[in-house]
Amino acid sequence: MTSERAALVAAAHESIRRGSKSFAAASRLFDRTTRERVWLLYAWCRACDDIADEQDHGHAARTSPASAARLDPEARLATIRALTELAMAGEETGSPAFDALAQLMRETPVTRAMVEDVLAGFALDAADWRPRSEADMLRYCFHVAGAVGVMMAAVMGVPADDEDTLDRACDLGIAFQLANIVRDVWEDDANGRCYLPVEWLAEADIPPGEVTKPHYRHALVPQVARACALARQYEASARVGAARLAFRQRWAVLSAARIYGGIAREVERLGAHAWDHRVVIGKGRKLSMVATAFVEARRTPRAVSRPALSRRELASIAKRR
Repeated sequence: MTSERAALVAAAHESIRRGSKSFAAASRLFDRTTRERVWLLYAWCRACDDIADEQDHGHAARTSPASAARLDPEARLATIRALTELAMAGEETGSPAFDALAQLMRETPVTRAMVEDVLAGFALDAADWRPRSEADMLRYCFHVAGAVGVMMAAVMGVPADDEDTLDRACDLGIAFQLANIVRDVWEDDANGRCYLPVEWLAEADIPPGEVTKPHYRHALVPQVARACALARQYEASARVGAARLAFRQRWAVLSAARIYGGIAREVERLGAHAWDHRVVIGKGRKLSMVATAFVEARRTPRAVSRPALSRRELASIAKRR
C-alpha cells in the first residue's frame, strides 16, 4: 500500500467511524481489500451528502459568523459536481473524500456513468423534486440509493458489463431507500418534504402537505404498506444477485438486507403507531440478523425475477424527463 493510499484509507475509516457506527461495524464482515474500498466509497458519499445538506458527518456543521450564510442548493450541487469531476479526471481535489473516489476508480470497475447516476440524486434534491407517481418514487430511490448499490457491487468486483447482477445490486439500494421513506414520513414532513407519490396520497384523500395530520394517519397506513410491499420485492431480487458474490461479501450484503428490511417490516407491523417514535433495530436484533444472514449466505436462494422497474428501466425513464 502506498503512503498516499494509506492516508486516504485512514481518512475514509475516520469518516465512516464518525458518520455511521452501524455501517462501520458491518464493514468488518468484508475481507480487508473490500472493506477499505467500502470505506473509500463511503467517504465520497458522506462528503457529497454533507455538502448538499451543509452538515458535518450528518450533523449540524459548526459555522463562524463570517461563514454563517447558507449557500443555495444549486451552488452546493455545483461544488459537488466540480470536485467529483476533478476526481474522475484523476486530478488532486484538495479533499481526501473526493480523492478517495479517484483512488476507487483506479482500483475497481466503477465507471463515470455510475457516478453520474448518484449525482443525479443530489440534483433531484437540489431542485426540491417530489414524486407524482410510483415510477417517480422508484426513480428517486434509484438515484439516491440504488445507484450507490451499483457502485458497491463494482467495489466488490462485479464487472461493469454484468448487467443483471448490477441491476440486482441496485434493487437492494432501492429496497433500502423505500425503508427510509416509510420510516421517515414524519421527519421528512417536518422538513417540508414527502417522498410518497402524490397519486397515492390523492387516492387516499390526503391533501398535499397534510400527510402527518392526526386525522389522516389511518388513511396513510395502507399507502405505507404499498411501499413496504415494493421494498420486499426489491429485496427478494437483490438476494439473487448477492448469491453471485464471494462468501464474505454475500454475508455482509444479506446482513444489511435483513437489517434494513427489518425497518420496513417493523413500520408495517406498527401501522398507525409507526411514527410515535423513530423505528430502530436494536443491537441485539442486529446481531441476530447477522447470524441468520451467515446461515442464509450458505444456501442457494430461490429464483426471483427482477421487478418491472429496475436499474436499466429507471435510467431510461430518467433520460426522458
